[in-house]
Amino acid sequence: MIVAITGASGTIYGIRLLEALSHIGVETHLIMSDSAKITMAMETTFTPSYVESFATEIHSIKNVGASIASGSYRTLGMVVAPCSVHTMSDIAWGSTSNLITRAADVVLKERRRLILLFRETPLHAGHIKTMAQVTENGAIVMPPVPALYANPKSIDDLIDHTVGRVLDLFDLENDLVKRWGGLGK
Repeated sequence: MIVAITGASGTIYGIRLLEALSHIGVETHLIMSDSAKITMAMETTFTPSYVESFATEIHSIKNVGASIASGSYRTLGMVVAPCSVHTMSDIAWGSTSNLITRAADVVLKERRRLILLFRETPLHAGHIKTMAQVTENGAIVMPPVPALYANPKSIDDLIDHTVGRVLDLFDLENDLVKRWGGLGK
C-alpha cells in the first residue's frame, strides 16, 4: 500500500494509517512532502523518523523513478492522508510533477484504489469541480468527517474510525471501526 502525507492539516490520519497497516502486516511505501513535515511538527509531537519507522519503504517525493512510479510494480493502491487541495488538483488534472502525484496517476491508470482524505473547508466551486474530476478519474474522495453515531470519547476515537473506514475500502480487517448495529427494535 502506498501512503502519502501532504501538508494539509490532519497529518495524524496518515500517521495512524501507517501504524494500523504495520499492525496488520501490510507492506507500505511512504511518501511525505516537505510541507507535511512542517505541518506534522505544528500538529503533533511526532518526528518524520518516527513516522518512517512504520513504513516498509520510504521514498523521496522527488524520486519519480521509484518502484511505485511504474504500473508494473503491483500495489494494493494508495491513500493520500491528508490530501491538500494542491495535491488533489494535480491528481485530478494529470500533473505528475512529483512522486505523490505520479504514483497516484499510476494507481488510477492501473485501476487500483486511490483514496484521498481531502482536508479543506469551506469549499468553493473550483474545489467541487476538482473533486468531481478526480472522482471521474477513478479516485475516492473521502473527507475525514467524524462519525458521531459511534459516540467517540476522544480525538483518537475519531481518527481511528476514519482510518478503519479507509481500511474497509481495501477489504482489510480491522477493529478500529465501531460498526453500526441498527436501532435494535
